Amino acid sequence: MRLVVLIDNCAINGRNLKGEGGASYYIEDEDKKFLLDTGASGLFMENAKNLDINLDDIDTVVLSHGHYDHAGGLKDFIESSDHKINIICHPLSFNKKKKGNTNMGAPYSKDEIIELANVNFSDKPIKVSKNITYLGQIPDTMDFENRKLMGEIEIDGEYKDDYIMDDSALLYDSQDGIYIITGCSHSGICNIIEYAKKVSGKDKVLGVIGGTHLQEINNQLYKTIDYFKENNIKELYPCHCTKFYVKAEMFKTLDIKDAHVGLEINW
Repeated sequence: MRLVVLIDNCAINGRNLKGEGGASYYIEDEDKKFLLDTGASGLFMENAKNLDINLDDIDTVVLSHGHYDHAGGLKDFIESSDHKINIICHPLSFNKKKKGNTNMGAPYSKDEIIELANVNFSDKPIKVSKNITYLGQIPDTMDFENRKLMGEIEIDGEYKDDYIMDDSALLYDSQDGIYIITGCSHSGICNIIEYAKKVSGKDKVLGVIGGTHLQEINNQLYKTIDYFKENNIKELYPCHCTKFYVKAEMFKTLDIKDAHVGLEINW
């Protein structure tokens, strides 16, 4: 499997790569090429061009969840393609989301996306490629990872508390163990890993890349660090919505690695 970071909050110098608050990954698994998330804008397409990545062959986009910084560039990509794009996402991904007066969701409606693309809404795991699975809705299993309220979501015409139930991730199932690719981990990075173990039937976790939504130095962070140690995860790339001081705290006892626009990983 090959993964290239097209969007992250951080970008390295050179090749005219630019970062923005958001996430987007280009992924290859054998003959399948697809995207996980599209950042906050169409910037990921510019970065892909400067990285010599041809997006013309991509026919599938997986959304980790429906926040604007992960789905904001989707419409631009759909409209730039000469073929109809397939989208895999949770049923709540395109519901309206807000926090106060701020729009948190994708800048277009569910009906608009259904008109433009082939959308597979699922809260159950779906095979994206031979070795990669979209996990669907993540169950709560870890007692230190309670879902946090983040604004409101419109369901059946009324706004309700939003616990980001649409938050999901990807599982890469290799011969030697599993790898996890996340968007924001609103559902809890350890909850995600535990569910990936269940879906794959494997307990050996080799690597994790993506947002962890760990933004405070607190009990949840220390429990997460302990969990990473207990699972002996060798490749950890916390990025996007992981605060700098959280990474610094992780680095005291974990061999975490740097992630940024342009990073390429081959697993």
